[in-house]
Amino acid sequence: MKLYDTTKKRVVDFVADKQVLMYTCGITPYDATHIGHAFTFISYDILQRRLIDLGHTVKCVRNVTDVDDPLFAKARELGVHYLDLAAGEEARFNADMKALNALDVYSTPRASSAIADIRGFIGMVIEKGFAYQAGQSVYFDVSKFGSFGSVSNYDRATMMRLAAERGGHVEDPHKRHPLDFVLWQPSLADEPSWDTIWGPGRPGWHIECSALALRELGSTIDLHGGGSDLIFPHHECERAQSEAATGDVFVKHWMHVAMVFMNGSKMSKSLGNLEFVDRLRSKHDPRAIRLALIANHYRREWEWTPAAVPQAIERLQSWSTANSGDGTAGLEDVRHALDDDLNVPAAIAVLDDAAKSGHNIALGARLLGVEV
Repeated sequence: MKLYDTTKKRVVDFVADKQVLMYTCGITPYDATHIGHAFTFISYDILQRRLIDLGHTVKCVRNVTDVDDPLFAKARELGVHYLDLAAGEEARFNADMKALNALDVYSTPRASSAIADIRGFIGMVIEKGFAYQAGQSVYFDVSKFGSFGSVSNYDRATMMRLAAERGGHVEDPHKRHPLDFVLWQPSLADEPSWDTIWGPGRPGWHIECSALALRELGSTIDLHGGGSDLIFPHHECERAQSEAATGDVFVKHWMHVAMVFMNGSKMSKSLGNLEFVDRLRSKHDPRAIRLALIANHYRREWEWTPAAVPQAIERLQSWSTANSGDGTAGLEDVRHALDDDLNVPAAIAVLDDAAKSGHNIALGARLLGVEV
């Protein structure tokens, strides 16, 4: 199998042992699952299916970020406890994934379950000389980590801009360098707080995934994924603090899924240009929703339109009515397409042609997670 590696900036052989250790950044559970979220997780679901088809076992961890600023802000707005909000939205997300026929993952640990692990992890980073305490916070010192920036390959100006846009607080006066990032911080009055030797507070965003990955999978992961908006600062910071703490290579292969657009802009809650999975599946066959998603290559940005589901319904009908043969038509070509940087659109084209000729394509469709 060949996959694009974000850090290497090219398609390379994906090499793994019999068991593949995979970590995908999951949801911050403060709202419903939109199409952009679903596209990301279904892309990794197809990767997992093909790896299993190749004979691997896959130990996939997908975290739940239930200690984070957006969750606290939404809970504050609604006047509910943040964990109650998180539990409800996590349940809705799980229902969406089940409806879309996503495989179960190995574990879905919550950040709130890892406070002891996080405290220990921060202690490791401090002991290795990569972090400092200032004010009431603990920061990672990027000047001590010489290869900071090598996940994203962004220049300093781009990193500064993205850090400012994505919660990096580059103006924080306690930092030695504006790109330094917080490992531990004081909590606001209505936020959860835990005691530490650095003072009461809560973890920063990036440290949560590092601690969970180490706890669930060990110090080195075969593949780490998430949306492309997580490349910087989240994954850049994850790698730096993880390798600073353990001294081991954190991730062998970085894989990111492109953003989904609607009305000309990236789907985002701030713009309100969203289409939610639970609304769609209340009106349409979830298999068609999945087909509408996977008609797009995981690495290319694309636009969601109202025509996507009707087109997928038509495709599903064509696939379901083709019944000549034992279901293996196109299967090997589907496998080859998936091994070529997870080229699902090419796999779909193979199945379309076979189905138009009346051939049963059930096994190839199943490898894409679609039962016909």
